[in-house]
Amino acid sequence: MSYRQRRRFFWIMFLGGLAVVALAAALSATTLSKLRFAELAQKSTAVARLRCLSAVSRWENGEIWTETRFEVLETEKGLLPGLVSVRMLGGHVEGLHSRVEGVPVFRPGEEVYLFLWGRAGEPFSVLGWSQGTFRIAQNPETGAETVTQDSAAMPVFDPQKQHFRRDGIRNWPVVLFQEKLRGALMQRRW
Repeated sequence: MSYRQRRRFFWIMFLGGLAVVALAAALSATTLSKLRFAELAQKSTAVARLRCLSAVSRWENGEIWTETRFEVLETEKGLLPGLVSVRMLGGHVEGLHSRVEGVPVFRPGEEVYLFLWGRAGEPFSVLGWSQGTFRIAQNPETGAETVTQDSAAMPVFDPQKQHFRRDGIRNWPVVLFQEKLRGALMQRRW
């Protein structure tokens, strides 16, 4: 094999290996490990019912990030001002769209319960991404409100059972959700 052929072979192998590593990283980067409801409640910095006011995406260090502003309607845990910001990876900037599986996207006007995590003076993130996001829907005929967890529609890895499963809260009455939440917040972590 000539020098040129060896060099070409080396580059093909190098680029092929790099592609395999990048694919493996991309596949494993969005695997969510299942968090039980009680874990979400205990590990979160704050839990609140919020109304989305706006979402703005921008480039930061070569990635697209979206900062969403919310009005706080009810606080179940933590101390929150009247307005909070949630910063998450992904968004839409200058014709480019970045989407990370499991990262929630919010629309102005919608109401959600979020399990927030963060430090004072910084934007929050959503604990467990789709697992910590509970969307509120209102029946137009009856006015009854229900809650559905985003992760109810996506596979989440259960480390105890060693497989992916789709589960979560689906179409629960808000009152039932609030009871479950308050019960989980009352539990002590030992």
